[in-house]
Amino acid sequence: MNNLAVIIPFYNEKAFLEISLKRVTDLKIFDQIILTDDCSNDGSSEIALNLADSNPIIEYINGDSNSGKGQALNNAKHLIKTSHVVIHDADLEYFPDDIVEMFNLVEDNPESLILGSRFIGTKDRKNVYFRTNLANRTMSLFFSLINFHYITDIATCYKLMPTSFFKDLNIKEKGFSIEVELLSKFLKTNMNIVEVPIKYEGRSYTEGKKIKAYDGFRYLFNTIKYRFFN
Repeated sequence: MNNLAVIIPFYNEKAFLEISLKRVTDLKIFDQIILTDDCSNDGSSEIALNLADSNPIIEYINGDSNSGKGQALNNAKHLIKTSHVVIHDADLEYFPDDIVEMFNLVEDNPESLILGSRFIGTKDRKNVYFRTNLANRTMSLFFSLINFHYITDIATCYKLMPTSFFKDLNIKEKGFSIEVELLSKFLKTNMNIVEVPIKYEGRSYTEGKKIKAYDGFRYLFNTIKYRFFN
């Protein structure tokens, strides 16, 4: 039987964490909700602890140091008890109800990675900034060419995958390049990636968006690195 855990990595998301988690708990499709804290110092940790105390399916874990999204995911791997796992960022850019549609595809694609794409379909997308949009599409095209496998949105947060793959994944990237590393390593074990349209509402840097132009160059470099090396 397929069941689902969601990992929510976060760092200093005091303004959004509680609202974001309510969107997740309202769905009633998760057997586990794992909050993995990258050593927040803005009060997010206290919010997460209180939420975990109030709901038996919510688990909280904190890292030893502020090391980035990749390490936050690494820290949560040993807690997963379900057949499949999905990643959900703690900001409000993504909408967890899209995960329902993604999870529905697992029955016919149990060994596949289900990827939520912001660039296919006609779902509602707001605050999509031209520069960011162009960069994401360029990185996705570059990744597709290097890996001989067309993927429209490599930088998306929403990746739903078999837990067996995720637990065996030796995550080396600490920051946002985890997205490239994860997809690259999955393609080396299984070429079946299913893309699903998702909604999106981008936030600005003044609202707490953390990814920078530097991360885009890291994406390109690591596309080559993880295509030919592990």
